[in-house]
Amino acid sequence: MLLNCDLGESYGSWTIGQDAKAMPHIDQANIACGFHAGDPLVMQHTLALAKQHKVMVGAHPAYPDLVGFGRRSMNCSEQEIIAFMHYQIAAMEGMAACQGLTLSYVKPHGALYNDMMSKPAVRQAIMQAVSSYPSRVSANGVTNPPLKLMLQANAQADEHLKQATELTLELYFEAFADRCYEDDGSLMARSKAGAVLGHNAMLKQVEQLVQDGTITSASGATLRLKVDSLCVHGDNDAGIAAIAAIRQLMDQPSTDKT
Repeated sequence: MLLNCDLGESYGSWTIGQDAKAMPHIDQANIACGFHAGDPLVMQHTLALAKQHKVMVGAHPAYPDLVGFGRRSMNCSEQEIIAFMHYQIAAMEGMAACQGLTLSYVKPHGALYNDMMSKPAVRQAIMQAVSSYPSRVSANGVTNPPLKLMLQANAQADEHLKQATELTLELYFEAFADRCYEDDGSLMARSKAGAVLGHNAMLKQVEQLVQDGTITSASGATLRLKVDSLCVHGDNDAGIAAIAAIRQLMDQPSTDKT
């Protein structure tokens, strides 16, 4: 199981997150592409950090909502979604190539991610956008692998996998370290009490997921999830400490139950 984190979300004079402290602990960096956060200099700096720490690079596209940090849903057509996805992916891929890096996957941000999980038409458009993005040839003449799409692991994972397979698209299924789950495998709404787990509860959930491949829902049900990557957040000192603790927990030998 890999660790992924949303990074590169600073903008101009505004610093958001602690990217330099988070990067040494993670495997995948979901880097903002400028539509909800990030700018060319921030993208460049974040990619340099990823290169320094040998972290896989992913594009983190969003609705065109810089004012709302990409957290507001927009009623976009399929053509609009495909176009702004391609625009942001291409920007990130080009910036990555300037540093000799290869873009590996795409993880939508905020409201676009939520709409992808709840609205079949949006999910289809996003899958179409990623699957139709052309294969790229690197500087040494090698054709890079097709981009993968990251989405939430839930009870519909088999359905989503079938939908992606029809488009010859590979998926990363992710879980969230610090979020409480409903019985259907969806994330509990942040407006509900207990939606965001405290430090100890978060580590307990991660340990259960790593050891057993399951989580316990808010009502106490045991849910089995197919998880390739675990999302963590490095917005503050407590978040960085949590990432370090999760990294240590995940790196323990499987036989070590202490």
